[in-house]
Amino acid sequence: MSDSTQPVLAERRGHIGHLTLNRPTGLNALTLEMVRQLHQQLERWANDPQIAAVVLRGAGERAFCAGGDIRHMYDSYLAGRSHEPETFFSEEYDLDAYIHAYHKPILALMDGFVLGGGMGLAQGASIRLLTERSRLGMPETGIGYFPDVGGSYFLSRLPGQLGMYLGITGNHVGSSDALYAGLGDLCLNSDRLSELNSLIDSFNPADGSLRDQVAALADCTLPAAELEALQPAIDLHFAQPDIAAIRASLATEQRAEYRDWAQRTVQIIDNRSPLAMAVTQAMLLRGRSLPLADCFAMELHIGRQWFEKGNIMEGVRALIVDKDKQPRWQPPHIDQLDPAEVEAFFDGFQR
Repeated sequence: MSDSTQPVLAERRGHIGHLTLNRPTGLNALTLEMVRQLHQQLERWANDPQIAAVVLRGAGERAFCAGGDIRHMYDSYLAGRSHEPETFFSEEYDLDAYIHAYHKPILALMDGFVLGGGMGLAQGASIRLLTERSRLGMPETGIGYFPDVGGSYFLSRLPGQLGMYLGITGNHVGSSDALYAGLGDLCLNSDRLSELNSLIDSFNPADGSLRDQVAALADCTLPAAELEALQPAIDLHFAQPDIAAIRASLATEQRAEYRDWAQRTVQIIDNRSPLAMAVTQAMLLRGRSLPLADCFAMELHIGRQWFEKGNIMEGVRALIVDKDKQPRWQPPHIDQLDPAEVEAFFDGFQR
């Protein structure tokens, strides 16, 4: 294949290895081939003394990575190749864990959409660089899934109940909120990306760390973080013991500064998969006390059951395949959730 058709581009420039997700028309959504190429190249550069750091980015201006190629997994499952989704998730989680443990700096340039699997790649990077165009999120409950790729680890460690809020609702956040929540480290205006490229190309480890040099360039002018203003309400409502209680708490919000947000959040909850939200809540509660490796193991354990027992096939059908936007969730309402059914997804998981 020519460089223009390779799904992952890899090159060395000076002391830096560059990895580019190269499916811009598909918002750089990950395939199994891409996962394997990324992992193999990172392993090569880990042992290369000439490579001091790695830069990971997405082609185009729309997305760093908007997740995994869920449509392909849907089609594979329908075609009877039920092993393919599990293979993808297992190898994707292995890659994400490897990035978390990588002993050289990885700069993830989170320009544009950073969703689902893109968050899995970026949150393990040692330098998480935003632009004013960044939109981050774990939108899985909207398609009847749960926030995986290490989400049970990094969401559960956000301040207060922010991770519970973002995981259950699947809401996206911009750069201000990402910095406030701790989902990004630095922000660079997109009109200075050419300066960033020049800095990277001339980088010399003898002149200081890559992070410090990038930090000297980063200077985003951003609006105030909405999450900061909402934190008291989020912490109150999303600390409730179950999804029905969260919804009821939101529905009774009377404080003027939070009322509109609470009403919008109720509408969001009413459109998400009840089962996915309940499993997400249970998973994040467990994740708070688990090390990273156990979080990945827990997510894989749940995922092995999910295509058969969860709502993802119906969610993908309604939102991506048929696009009728009328998913028939099972159960259809949060007041019909069976706690035993939720807990069953964790049965047999060994820490």
